[in-house]
Amino acid sequence: MNYQYLAKNMAGEQVTGKLEAESKEAAINTLEKEKLFVLKLQETTLWNKDITLTKRVNRKEFVLFLRQYATLIHAGIPISGATKTMAEQTDNRVLKSTLTDIDKQLESGEALSKAVSKHPKVFPSLLVNMIKAGEASGKLDEILVEMADYFEREYRNRQRIISALLYPSVVGMITLILSVFLLVFIVPQFVGMFDSFGQEIPAFTHFVLAVSTFVANFWWMMLIVCIGIIILFSFLLKRDAFSYKVDDRKLRFPLIGTLVLKGELVRMTTTLSTLVNSAVPILQAVEITESVVGNRVLKAVLKDVRKSLADGDSMTIPMKAHWTIPPLIIQMMQIGEKTGTLDQMLLKAAEFYEEEVVQLSNRMKTLIEPLMIIILTFIVGSIIAAVVIPMFALFENLQ
Repeated sequence: MNYQYLAKNMAGEQVTGKLEAESKEAAINTLEKEKLFVLKLQETTLWNKDITLTKRVNRKEFVLFLRQYATLIHAGIPISGATKTMAEQTDNRVLKSTLTDIDKQLESGEALSKAVSKHPKVFPSLLVNMIKAGEASGKLDEILVEMADYFEREYRNRQRIISALLYPSVVGMITLILSVFLLVFIVPQFVGMFDSFGQEIPAFTHFVLAVSTFVANFWWMMLIVCIGIIILFSFLLKRDAFSYKVDDRKLRFPLIGTLVLKGELVRMTTTLSTLVNSAVPILQAVEITESVVGNRVLKAVLKDVRKSLADGDSMTIPMKAHWTIPPLIIQMMQIGEKTGTLDQMLLKAAEFYEEEVVQLSNRMKTLIEPLMIIILTFIVGSIIAAVVIPMFALFENLQ
């Protein structure tokens, strides 16, 4: 649950903010640990919460924010002043509200890493830990620029994958809409014509007419079944075993699965490289990477990697036993572990697979575009042909 609070800090100043907690008592305990005396605490409801159109910040806006924030800090402006400036400058309501709250916490003596950690929907755990590393090393501005590059690269890779998968999805939807339109509104108009003339029609036309009659009379039933399947699938996705199988099938799906897997490998190697380069302890770096990776199959691999590291073994041992990790990544990681250049080896692997994603997404667009046009032509053309061919025979008989 989300709570809004009004409290006093050790200096006697009033501070306000928001936090997530399991109960009101847990929220009070959290605030007391932060040496805040609670004056008022209430759960955010539909009536008192901030109304925003989105709960997350657009990735492009977020990258721009990080770059500008880094520029201000590099120019010698105090973190609190830079935060206040960015809060006043941004037009995004979510980011403005978040930065305003962070600024209040900074003024009360909170560290930036701790302040941003209270807004996980805007600042992911990876960025929080990188900010913490930047505070410790005194290179916060460099870290922010590095993270801006990271999120920009991640955004580009995601857009490439979405772009490759979007075309077949759109064409498939158009095919479905056209097919339903023809079956419900066009085909039934010819049924009476064929019956009135006693025209003998082919078996395929009989089949199309039967499908048309079923869709026209029982469309509501089909809609209920589709909604039921979606609800059931959404419910099953909440179960770890089922969601793991779904993620596993995604990666094994021909061509598309390869693209998705390589995209996830780019994210995994880039994240791990960034964390190791910033001197984040390797166990913590793997744990953070595990939370960043979206696919549960790769999450399980990284979990095994953490266990291997905790036991004092190499991180590549569990990777060798799993089909999702290519030999190239394993070999480069082994070299990195031996030479102390793990971050550089991981970055080279990320660059290699990023280029693979670019080439594969372009290849998919080239292959899928004509294939989808053929499928669209075949399905819609078959429905039209099923009606047109008997009509030609009818006109010949009339002549």
